[in-house]
Amino acid sequence: MLIKVFGAAVQGIDATLITIEVNSSRGCMFYLVGLPDSAVKESHQRILSALQVNGYKTPASNIVINMAPADIRKEGSAYDLPLAIGLLGACEQISPEKFDRYMMMGELSLDGSIQPIKGALPIAIKAREAGFEGLIVPKQNAREAAVVNKLRVYGVDSLKEVAEFFNGERELEPTVVNTREEFYAAQSKFDFDFADVKGQENVKRALEVAAAGGHNLIMIGAPGSGKSMMAKRLPSILPPLSLAESLETTKIHSVAGKLGRDSALITQRPFRSPHHTISQVAMVGGGSFPQPGEISLAHNGVLFLDELPEFSRNVLEVLRQPLEDRHITISRVKSSVDYPASLMLVASMNPCPCGYYNHPTKACVCTPGQVQKYLNRISGPLLDRIDIQIEIVPVPFDKISDARPGEPSAAIRERVVRARQIQERRYAGVTGVHCNAQMNSQLLSAYARPDEQGLRLLKSAMERLNLSARAYDRILRVSRTIADLEGCEKVLSKHLAEAIGYRNLDRENWAERR
Repeated sequence: MLIKVFGAAVQGIDATLITIEVNSSRGCMFYLVGLPDSAVKESHQRILSALQVNGYKTPASNIVINMAPADIRKEGSAYDLPLAIGLLGACEQISPEKFDRYMMMGELSLDGSIQPIKGALPIAIKAREAGFEGLIVPKQNAREAAVVNKLRVYGVDSLKEVAEFFNGERELEPTVVNTREEFYAAQSKFDFDFADVKGQENVKRALEVAAAGGHNLIMIGAPGSGKSMMAKRLPSILPPLSLAESLETTKIHSVAGKLGRDSALITQRPFRSPHHTISQVAMVGGGSFPQPGEISLAHNGVLFLDELPEFSRNVLEVLRQPLEDRHITISRVKSSVDYPASLMLVASMNPCPCGYYNHPTKACVCTPGQVQKYLNRISGPLLDRIDIQIEIVPVPFDKISDARPGEPSAAIRERVVRARQIQERRYAGVTGVHCNAQMNSQLLSAYARPDEQGLRLLKSAMERLNLSARAYDRILRVSRTIADLEGCEKVLSKHLAEAIGYRNLDRENWAERR
């Protein structure tokens, strides 16, 4: 008897329909074809054990299973459930009448219980696109898949439940998630708030400008000056995720297996903070079976690199292309996978090896050469992609001891959202540009051209501070954002002056100041 059941293979952040054909005939052999990997081949033993424990007969006939299309590699243990159901259907132990109406995925334990899988959300999206009535997944993945509307999602605990469902002996309850209600209810809940930050008004202003324009930012300061503390609060002032952004972000985390059990949509912008010992593959993604890296997990959010000079030079250099193109392509001999990587890069670093260069009270023991060598660990091309460079000095005691709360994140976020709305209207007709940080030379000429007074100020600053040529476009982008925060149509001299103040590391004599 030949029957067909349906599953899906996840490639990148999208899924492909997999048709599992099971044919039972006279004989005693078992064949599994269709480019399965080792985990899929091992499913035979798991399935036999699950069938025995749950009282089903093990096949005593010749079984041939084909996983089509055969040119796509099938990876992982999530095919256990459709293979087992297909086997029972081919052996006439359950009715195959409803097989063509449902897609199913799940890993089997030896006792027949079903374990969670990766990529439930893109699988659910594919099930809806392919016109299936429902999707059967492990109960732990049901809420994640149920955010897809116009699709019935059934969460199950065991193989027996699924077999009884197809035999008409059990009714399964679909999982219902009020996506919009849950999404908007959790958007403003943050663990960290800028109201807790004492002093550091200039740094908070720089973070506000960075959030408003989507600019990359680096903070330079002594140990304990508050770099990491303020970086962790940055997501609380970024614009809320849209439903489309949330869905795309959730797909990436689903494929990587980073969603918690019983999770639905991600409602807050990601904040990823990898350790400085991270490898290139872990940063950009890849591996034998390509998985998203940290830059893709930070998509639509923040990638925070603490102690930037301590990261491997090779790791930092691979960031250059994704920061510019906002996506990363992982190429292998037989396949190529594309992951999105539109993020804000926020970095922090000490100013020198000892950490106390330019400290107001502690003496630095490093020579100018050591300071410059330390800064040179960050290449010019990478630094070129960082719009805002801000120095941080330790907070004095009178500010630390002040019991009054600072400005809350909600108030800052309102200004950021207004500025982003201005940018969305401005770039509505420009493909691939959503914020000021993405402006090209043509857009800079059209929207960030300073007046004569501003040009004189910019020329004077570049000559007096020995700013590099690459700083010119960055200053114009940041000044455009500052003007948007004030609601100004034109870039004024005061906006340029503030933007110039955010280019500390471009000064040729920065490491020679005492």
